[in-house]
Amino acid sequence: MKNEYIEVVKRWLADKDSVSQEELEANADAAYAAYDLAPAAAYAAADDALYAAYSAAYDANAAYAAYWVKRYEELTNG
Repeated sequence: MKNEYIEVVKRWLADKDSVSQEELEANADAAYAAYDLAPAAAYAAADDALYAAYSAAYDANAAYAAYWVKRYEELTNG
């Protein structure tokens, strides 16, 4: 199952102009809301998605965002 928040970050990593700052911030906010609702067993994956989304939206740090995307994909075999 693909994570919609990770997918937005991956689009941003591939092409910084493909996602607006507003979309990145909305994505980060939505990832935070989803994290709060995640069941305990899914916290690790939700945590990685949240960090990736915030790294892209608020730090504009591609290396850090890519790190969290990779961790998410390793954790979920995605």
